[in-house]
Amino acid sequence: MKTALRILFLLCMGYQVLCFGQSSLDPPLVVVDPGHGGTDSGAIGINGAHEKNIVLQVSQEMVRLNRDIYGGVLELYLTRYADTPISLSDRSGLAKALNADAYVSIHCNQAHRKGAQGIEVFVYKGRGRYMEASQQLANAVAKNLNYYLGVKNRGVKAANFQVLRETAQLCPSVLFELGFLSNGKEEEYFSKRTSITAMALVLLETLNTFFDEGNSQ
Repeated sequence: MKTALRILFLLCMGYQVLCFGQSSLDPPLVVVDPGHGGTDSGAIGINGAHEKNIVLQVSQEMVRLNRDIYGGVLELYLTRYADTPISLSDRSGLAKALNADAYVSIHCNQAHRKGAQGIEVFVYKGRGRYMEASQQLANAVAKNLNYYLGVKNRGVKAANFQVLRETAQLCPSVLFELGFLSNGKEEEYFSKRTSITAMALVLLETLNTFFDEGNSQ
């Protein structure tokens, strides 16, 4: 992967002006869902990294950056704020209870082939009111992570994941597989704090642009 310095440079040089210049009177509400938690570790890297920890770190960093750099331009809620188990129905249920404007579920991938790498983004396989918007958001995430961070873009795919199925009629909803913990280089990348910040920043900026372009309810 490319170094995270490029995106961090953009953060330092330009994003504060960009983000603070936007209205936060009625910020879009986004439910960010860090996958797994508790006894469910998710994928485990070849050197012992746990998916549940990485995705929580990325999600928490999104909250921090949104508050400290973006000035709360988005209203973010996490489905979990600690290493706790949360049912799939409760994850989608939070989005429903809050009438979310977008739902994003964050994961890491794993494969038998150690050379597998890159990001995969999923949208709901069936029909949904927000399928076009979900596809737009998914494409933007994959494109931006590839452009800014050099993450291989494995494309946008359709799946029948429960959290996507249960939010498809509510709001644009996507599930990200940020990289493969079975790949030693990608696992090492996720171990760096700058990488967590860079990924969180790209996701935030993508969401921000997505809503600026009118892709809301």
